[in-house]
Amino acid sequence: MKHIEIINGPNLNLTGIREPEVYGHTTMEEMVTGLRERFPEVEIGYYQSNIEGEIIDRLQAVGFSADGIVLNAGGYSHTSVAIHDAIAAISTPVIEVHISNIYAREEYRRHSLLSDACRGVICGLGLDGYRFAIEALMSLGEEK
Repeated sequence: MKHIEIINGPNLNLTGIREPEVYGHTTMEEMVTGLRERFPEVEIGYYQSNIEGEIIDRLQAVGFSADGIVLNAGGYSHTSVAIHDAIAAISTPVIEVHISNIYAREEYRRHSLLSDACRGVICGLGLDGYRFAIEALMSLGEEK
């Protein structure tokens, strides 16, 4: 069974409540449950923290054993050299996900410090981006 870890950063615990016009009405718990039902052949782990160092700790904890990581670092995507360096240090492929289209938002959100360390980036497709990231990570495993 493949193991894919979803790691979410700050404020994503409020998805479904916070700015539903941007992030939608579905909670992360509902989304993860749906993904587990859709991909029963994949062990999907889920982790969320509002604290940068805890996100780095989680990347390091699963970054040498998981088959893939789906990372939405939230606001840290635009500010964290430390998370970038953690992604670059691990061997597990990482797909960066953004629920909203960061290029259609405020100027400061239009650049991610993480993207060049990631295998791919999905943005602007809502919570479906997590599903697409899992599908991409599963197909990476088939390439081996």
